[in-house]
Amino acid sequence: MTTDLQLPDAVNLTPFQALMIPVALIGAVFLSLGAQFQSRGVQRVEARLGRQSKGLSVRHVVGLVSSGYWVLGTLMLGIAVVLQLISITYAPLIVVQPLGAVALVITTWFSSRSSGVPLGQRAKRAVWTCIIGVAIFVGIAAFVGHESAITRQQLVTVLVILAVVLVLVLVSFRLVAKHKNALYYIVGAGILYGFVATLAKVVLNRFVNGTFDWLTVLAIIGVVVAASLGGYFVQNAYSAGSADLVIAGLTVIDPIVAVGIGVVVLDEASGAPWGAVAGFVVAAGIAITGVFLLAKHHPQTRA
Repeated sequence: MTTDLQLPDAVNLTPFQALMIPVALIGAVFLSLGAQFQSRGVQRVEARLGRQSKGLSVRHVVGLVSSGYWVLGTLMLGIAVVLQLISITYAPLIVVQPLGAVALVITTWFSSRSSGVPLGQRAKRAVWTCIIGVAIFVGIAAFVGHESAITRQQLVTVLVILAVVLVLVLVSFRLVAKHKNALYYIVGAGILYGFVATLAKVVLNRFVNGTFDWLTVLAIIGVVVAASLGGYFVQNAYSAGSADLVIAGLTVIDPIVAVGIGVVVLDEASGAPWGAVAGFVVAAGIAITGVFLLAKHHPQTRA
């Protein structure tokens, strides 16, 4: 089968690829700080304009642009995105993408210090449950995963799945949005951002390898649409929940979706033993359980 994108055959990191690990970690710091400032900006705009029962209105979205906190947070998130794109361009997605979980620890500490409200033992256990689940997931992926050439058919498959996901998200939004459910917005954003990371990886590698065709254009459109809708979901999640919970959901669900696509569609774990596959499922279950526990026990959520 012919392919149009050549990638490394294994996850053995070169020194330059290993350098992408601290780049991804610095990006996680900016992700954490950006989330804090954006969350504060959303809360201030809602305090001024009132809360909406069916998601942020156009008036609220426009009001965010005039919020200094939100603009500063957006700039920080922009830096985080740039650093993430650099890291996934030159290093395997399954290695650097889940490192964003570090942002959860930073966000939790920063939020607790700035608000003066301690998390409590149950919330702390929920945070560590998320991190342990992601760590196990990444550990297994690092041992059994490998990057292989991406075929046109595989890219088409990813785009078709994204189209189905977009339809489901838009339909469910009309049914769930009125309940102001933070977990709904977080799960939706995490899934969408997982596709953003995967397609961004493909697009960037196509540019690096000098490959540009109509499929690349569709992939770029998919990145823009998924990122825009995911960004709107994140702002609504800030409105309905805490920054800690938002970061927990994104740093758990985003990499699980991205790595899951790599494993199932892109054959990045082809030949892996059944024990590894079972480990993926268990680790993902542990991480997602941590998100639900944090949603239940976080002080701001209870309030």
